[in-house]
Amino acid sequence: MERLRATGHHAVELGDVAAWIRQGLDLPSAAVVLTFDDGYRSTYEQAFPVLQAYGMKATVFLTVGPQGADGARLPSFEGRPMLSWAEIHEMQRAGISFGAHTLTHPDLTRISLQQVETEMRASKARIEDRLGTAVECFAYPYGRYDLRSRELARQWFACACSDALGLVSARSDPWALERVDTHYLRTDRRFDVVFTRWFPLYVRLQNVPRRLRRRVASAFGSR
Repeated sequence: MERLRATGHHAVELGDVAAWIRQGLDLPSAAVVLTFDDGYRSTYEQAFPVLQAYGMKATVFLTVGPQGADGARLPSFEGRPMLSWAEIHEMQRAGISFGAHTLTHPDLTRISLQQVETEMRASKARIEDRLGTAVECFAYPYGRYDLRSRELARQWFACACSDALGLVSARSDPWALERVDTHYLRTDRRFDVVFTRWFPLYVRLQNVPRRLRRRVASAFGSR
């Protein structure tokens, strides 16, 4: 965050970016969107203080747990502690936005249409009820979507994030937005590429082995 700010970059709202795309407007230069998936407690303990220190906005997508699980803290996911609603409220007051990430984090391409509807709509409703504000953004679990889930996202949300590795542009689909996972920026040298004209090429090159791995996994029935 320090390096982003030092180079003149600023964080903008994800919903604003989607609105600019739908309106055919140019995206602002030196703008970034910061997103965090799932709602792990580490987002509050580690990321939130840094975001505050550098005045950066972000969107956190919450996996809120199965219906009926409505305690003070989101149910544990993948064995990791999740955010409490008190922590979420504190972050919201500080300017952090929250989006839906389903109830139980299923692969939406592998469940029935009725289950997809429940996962998406019920998670949105629970967050809206808890936070008292509209939830306009969604992230597909694992980034995976199909025509059914994209159409439902289009009905209920202003935008949705996929796992497509790429940079958002005026030609992006607001309901299948690209992202660059920080896995690809995990060293100082790689992160420095962000500030050069080579960054778009770097992202495209990283897509080559990624797509190959997915084709191989798909051929063997694994995702």
